[in-house]
Parts: sequence; C-alpha cells; structure tokens
Amino acid sequence: MSTGARKLRVGIVGGGFMGRVHGRSALVSGAQVVGAVGSGPDRAGAAAEATGADQGFATLDELLASDVDLIHVCTPNNTHLPVALRALDAGKHVICEKPLATSAKDATGLLAAAEEAGRIGTVPFVYRYHPMVRELRTRIAAGDAGQITSLHGSYLQDWLAEADDDNWRVDDQAGGPSRAFADIGSHWCDLTEFVTGDRIAEISAQTRTIRGTRGGVEVRTEDLATAQFRTAAGVVGTVVVSQVAAGRKNRLYLEVSGTESSFGFDQEDPDRLWVGRRVASELLTRDPDTLSPPAARVNRLPAGHAQGYQDAFDSFVADSYAAAQGDRPDGLPDFAAGARSTRIVDAVLRSAAADGAWTTVDSL
Repeated sequence: MSTGARKLRVGIVGGGFMGRVHGRSALVSGAQVVGAVGSGPDRAGAAAEATGADQGFATLDELLASDVDLIHVCTPNNTHLPVALRALDAGKHVICEKPLATSAKDATGLLAAAEEAGRIGTVPFVYRYHPMVRELRTRIAAGDAGQITSLHGSYLQDWLAEADDDNWRVDDQAGGPSRAFADIGSHWCDLTEFVTGDRIAEISAQTRTIRGTRGGVEVRTEDLATAQFRTAAGVVGTVVVSQVAAGRKNRLYLEVSGTESSFGFDQEDPDRLWVGRRVASELLTRDPDTLSPPAARVNRLPAGHAQGYQDAFDSFVADSYAAAQGDRPDGLPDFAAGARSTRIVDAVLRSAAADGAWTTVDSL
C-alpha cells in the first residue's frame, strides 16, 4: 500500500476516552478519520461523534473493508490481540493502545505479525514526547550525568482509591492479569529505559490489592506495586506504582542520579526539568530557543505557554503517521517497545508471586 502524497485515511476502533484522545490527535495530525467502530452496532454513531469520524461502522470488518490506511485500536486490553491481528491481516498499519497484549507471548506474536506484514505498529508511550524528556535524554547521552548511580521514582494515581470506585480494567478477564503495573508502571519503565538507553534486567517486586471486592465482585488485579531493580549496566533503582494514592491524580516522577548531575522530571509539571549539581541546582524551563534539537523537534508551543499530555499525544500520532508514510522519526515507540513492556510486567508478576524473588526480565 502506498499512500503517496494524499491525506492519510484512518479508522478508530473504540469510542471511549482513549478513542476521543486518538481521534483528536488524528485530526490535528492532518489525517482523515474515515470511520469508527463502537462496542456494538448500536454504538457506531456515538463512536463516530466521539472520535470526529466521518461515519460510524457497525462492525470492524466493514471498517477494514473501507479505504483506510491505518487503524487505531482503543478497545479493552483483552481485545487488542484479535483486533490488531485482523487489521494487520487486512494490510493496515496499527496504533494499538497499551498494553499491547495481556501476555508477553501474545505481544511477541503481534510484533512478529507486524514485521511479517511489513506494516508499522506503534504503542502510545506518549510521555516520550514531552520536550523536557527529550532534553533529559539528550543530556544523559552527552554524559552530563557522569556515572549514573541510581534511578528512582513513582507513578501515582487515586482514581480507584475509594471502595466504590470501579472500572473494566479491574476485571482480569478484560484488563489482563496485571492492572496498576501494566497500566501505568509500564509508562514509567518505558520512560526510564528511553531516557537512559539502559534496560531493566532483573526485578524484585511485590504487589498488593487494597480493595478485595469492587461492585460485589472479587478483585484479582493489583492496586499497587513496588519494585527494586538492576539494569543491564548495573545501575540500581526503585519504583512505586499505585492507583489508590489519595490526592495524586497522575503523578509520574523520574529521577536519574549521577556523579556529576542529577535530573528530575515530573509529568504533572512537564515544562520544567530539575537539574541538581553539588554546587547548585536549577530548573530548566521549556524554551524553544534553548532546547536541544531533539527536544525542539517535539516542541509545539512558544515558551511560557503550557504544553501537556494531549500535545505529547499529538506528536506521537504525527510520528506514527510519518512512519506509515515511509519516514521513521527518532524515538518512536513501536511494537517492539510494546512487547518489551509486557515482558517487564511479566517479570513483576512472577517476582511478586515468588515473594519478591529476583526475577530476570526476558529479552526479545
């Protein structure tokens, strides 16, 4: 399939919150949202309205039969594998929500299927697209940290803190065997490996379910997880992940400690990067006039105008579309990144089941 110079034509599967986010980014990135599919034929119109699509399709098969180049998969986790496989089989590029699949085996199968089909597959680890994250990555690659001594941080939310809070992600049949770590811990691990260029090699983890029942149903997925780890380069680290941390809405924090400089990035304050040195510390502010070229490439707004999550998502989708049209922007999180993430999640679950035993993260 060659899209040539014409506008990319895309379809969106799923009309919920993430479908709306994907739809907005598709339109901002200049694509035509040809159609959308909802949770059932009766939801086709609602899905189209939510995503900004030209029309709603009653079934996935009807959408795939239309002249679309790329499919956005924004459905519950347990459907990612069959929906993405059908899209790839139909010759479409795919942007699939994370986790790429609910098991490492299935995610590896999707990676292989995309490679065999010669199609682009990407996963929205969008925090890579904050300019100050790219600035951090550039400075670490340049050696500004000196020897990296430790990595630590957290990803804390509170949307499931109360006893009557519920969501389809809580159900292990729909969401998979891991919830908190697969849903948000995966972002933290991807971001850490992305900015350092180092990989988590071994993990000792524990998980805990605070609310044993929700809506009268037994909960078998974790509300929180903690982990210590070692990287391939021998760096030690810790992370705390929770969806029951009252008052924390979406606080992803990463600190990279080094012998020359340390760096701290807070997703809730993404326009600034803390830089600590022995003699003094400073806050770097996002400014296109002073950003490194990799950071400036994903900058979308002038200095002093807050740039956030949706801007990062827009940049990710734009890069995915560029890849589908023959370009390959630096830092694009592809299906290999998605499959890598599921292997880290798998190691966390295996370690927690073995009372925190050190567990190797399987390589691809």
